[in-house]
Amino acid sequence: MYMLQASFVKHQLYFKKPAKTSRNILHEHIVYYVQLYDAVSKKTYYGEAAPLPGLSVDNVANIEVALSAFCNEVNSGCAIHDIDFSEYPSIEFAFETALHSATQQQEGLLFDTEFSRGNYAIPINGLVWMNDKDTMLQEALEKAKQGFSTIKFKVGALDFDNECRMIESFRKYFSASKVSIRLDANGAFKPDEALEKLRELSRFTIHSIEQPIKQKQLDWMQEICAKSKIAVALDEELIGISVYESGLKTLQCIKPTFIIIKPTLLGGLKKSAEWVRIAQQLDINWWATSALESNVGLNAIAQWVSTYPIKLPQGLGTGELYTNNVVCPLKVKDGKLYNLKDKQWDYNFK
Repeated sequence: MYMLQASFVKHQLYFKKPAKTSRNILHEHIVYYVQLYDAVSKKTYYGEAAPLPGLSVDNVANIEVALSAFCNEVNSGCAIHDIDFSEYPSIEFAFETALHSATQQQEGLLFDTEFSRGNYAIPINGLVWMNDKDTMLQEALEKAKQGFSTIKFKVGALDFDNECRMIESFRKYFSASKVSIRLDANGAFKPDEALEKLRELSRFTIHSIEQPIKQKQLDWMQEICAKSKIAVALDEELIGISVYESGLKTLQCIKPTFIIIKPTLLGGLKKSAEWVRIAQQLDINWWATSALESNVGLNAIAQWVSTYPIKLPQGLGTGELYTNNVVCPLKVKDGKLYNLKDKQWDYNFK
């Protein structure tokens, strides 16, 4: 039996280079590490709350007050499973994953899988951030040479013709039989222009496109999924809705080919697992993506993913974005995420 005391620490992560999407440009990212201290074993277990302003449901301005209140509840004897985190999905993810580690009573371990034991590597896509088209092309070519079999381009911020020319140039080097291309528009396309743009992009044999238009336009998204020449994946569309109350209805209405699971934004692993269950029920495929967490959150998502049969490359390559990330056993090599047996965690937050 373990007796847990909760606290948290704030940490500012710095990007190696600006992370640009069609929404904004990020230079740093503030995250919070929930710490569960086991008074019996005298060990501390970590979970990460990494809300994204403008995308997360969390009230980011009030998040430290909320974290303090939740820690006080735990320290007063309230079971973590009994706390209402509904307004703070990123905090729910942090407490849930820290508790998983405490249950395992081993540093950095949440689920005992072949991946967490270091015997299996998870295939991931190589992510190309927004930039000028020449820089994006060179980054994509480099990732393909590094062994990534799937490259994901952020699109929607540049001139559309330039983006098409950039992808066309990439295809001259790597055919669809060698490298799959995923696109992520982050809702950048106008609803009445989306299908035409997807038709143009389909010339380059695209695996899928995430969130072509902004969320909460169900009729438009339903039509796009039905008529698009490129398979559509829902991403932001899942954020902020109750999987238990609206999940099945939403997916039945829109009928996407894929959904993207982001546990930090969806309220943790249990709710993410429910999205997976509903998707499988409807014969919708899925993959998981980290949402700019540090290695603490990335590790939790990767281990959770490894409890499932992995059919598609996952979006778990964001651990190398920061100059001051938490030192951990995770390593990207040859287009896969490895959990190295001979490397230890260092929670010295700098």
